[in-house]
Amino acid sequence: MKNIIETRNLTKKFGSLKAVDNVSLSIKEGELFGLLGPNGSGKSTMVKLLTGQIKPTKGNAIVLGVNVLKNPIDVRQFVGIMPEQENPPSFLTAEEYLHFVAKIRNLDNIDERCNYWFEFLEFNDQKDVLCKDLSRGTRQKLMFAQTFLHEPNLVLIDEPLINLDPIIQRKVKDYLQDFVKKGGTIFFCTHVLEIAEKICTMIGVIYNGKIIYQGSMKDLKKKKQHLEDFFLRLVKEA
Repeated sequence: MKNIIETRNLTKKFGSLKAVDNVSLSIKEGELFGLLGPNGSGKSTMVKLLTGQIKPTKGNAIVLGVNVLKNPIDVRQFVGIMPEQENPPSFLTAEEYLHFVAKIRNLDNIDERCNYWFEFLEFNDQKDVLCKDLSRGTRQKLMFAQTFLHEPNLVLIDEPLINLDPIIQRKVKDYLQDFVKKGGTIFFCTHVLEIAEKICTMIGVIYNGKIIYQGSMKDLKKKKQHLEDFFLRLVKEA
């Protein structure tokens, strides 16, 4: 399988703080890759770098064969992005926002695409509610829907499950696993190790901006290591 994400010496500094520090990663097509780390370890910054939302201080990334530094808009055109903070425009209703995203992406069958997500994520009764009046969980459903609305081959999602109830969490986890089984690739940021252990095929551990481990969940399971124990030991040693 080919690499769908590749970084070389990717670095991002904010003043004297290195949020991402010399990161080199290779993620193959068809993986559900979990980037794990404590709060403030650089996970969200990595998503922004990989999608061209911010420029690196040093290094570069290739995503879907596209040089992110040179062609950030091309990357965002093809990938799905779900940020950690749900922030749909407050002055649009949920339905208006999904229709807006669909039109920006020049999609066809807009009503059919949008209605699928309202039904699947069980918030059909919130279609006409202004985004500013939606609960945090419902806003998160809306952001999840816009991430997959254009049926991308690669999605980058940051803590997608935290505000969802257990019923929708299960639906979303099943959907992510099915997405990968059908050939999609997911770059998934979380600090919830229980979720990562259940759904990820590959993991990377980031701490203070540095990747301190990258490997497969299958290898960990063969060694009969629980992800939480492994993660805590790595971070302590780092």
